[in-house]
Amino acid sequence: MKDSNSITPVGDPHADRESWASPSEALDLRLWLRLNTCTTMVENRIRSLMRAQFDSTLPRFDLMAQLATSPRGIKMSDLSRRMMVTNGNITGITDQLEKDGLVERVKVATDRRSSLIRLTAKGRQAFRRMSVAYRDWMKEMFEGLTPERQHLLYELLGELKRSGLVEPLPDTPASIRH
Repeated sequence: MKDSNSITPVGDPHADRESWASPSEALDLRLWLRLNTCTTMVENRIRSLMRAQFDSTLPRFDLMAQLATSPRGIKMSDLSRRMMVTNGNITGITDQLEKDGLVERVKVATDRRSSLIRLTAKGRQAFRRMSVAYRDWMKEMFEGLTPERQHLLYELLGELKRSGLVEPLPDTPASIRH
């Protein structure tokens, strides 16, 4: 049996997104697949640890991390842009965090339609605990690379980010997207 993301048989410990590309494939394709595979591996590990240790999710942590940098609060539309997800995703996560007493909505005095989202005292405390663990997990995951190699990788990924990936693409007609 084969996995839909790979031409490698299911159960092969080396099967991942990268595994279908042969060494003769274009380097840019192989680079993308490796980058995507590494990102997925790190995210899956963090998601698992978040669930196990905090009964939480990575998106909840990510939203709380954004709020931790802005004690006065952030508009939902700004959270959506920062996290690169839809307003609907932000609303759903915020609703759950608010229900758990971790965030609150505060009306903007100059705009009755807008609210700022901010961490509550309980939310700040929960985020501090999670962020300590998160930092430890990152340290463990990257300890296989020397600090020099980590720095090099960070710099190279910064170059990639600045190379034009940050510019949004113009809307593509629906007929071309498929």
